[in-house]
Amino acid sequence: QVRLVESGGGLVQPGGSLRLSCVAAGMTFSINDMGWYRQAPGKQRELVARIITGGPTDYADSVKGRFTISRDNAKNMMYLQMNRLEPEDPAVYCCSVALWVKGSLRDYWGQGTQVIVSS
Repeated sequence: QVRLVESGGGLVQPGGSLRLSCVAAGMTFSINDMGWYRQAPGKQRELVARIITGGPTDYADSVKGRFTISRDNAKNMMYLQMNRLEPEDPAVYCCSVALWVKGSLRDYWGQGTQVIVSS
């Protein structure tokens, strides 16, 4: 059973930094991509950053140059380094993985970790 658990959220001042972590368990299938998404109150969930296995790394335009996504395959970990946080960044951040399961692509999600940006 695939399980994703995020950590690292919290309260930070504008301009500050946070590093989110996501640990994955039960990853016995091929990974198509792993990524971070966020959802702010009253808004739709949006892609923040995504690593496609053997392919490019995608970032939302709003976070380019400020956020960096990375993976540690040996530890089944994924990270999101968030620098120069802005008042528009607060949201629940979730990690997600898309796995090839018996020929079909399936998405799995963590519960999320909340990021608050406030002075």
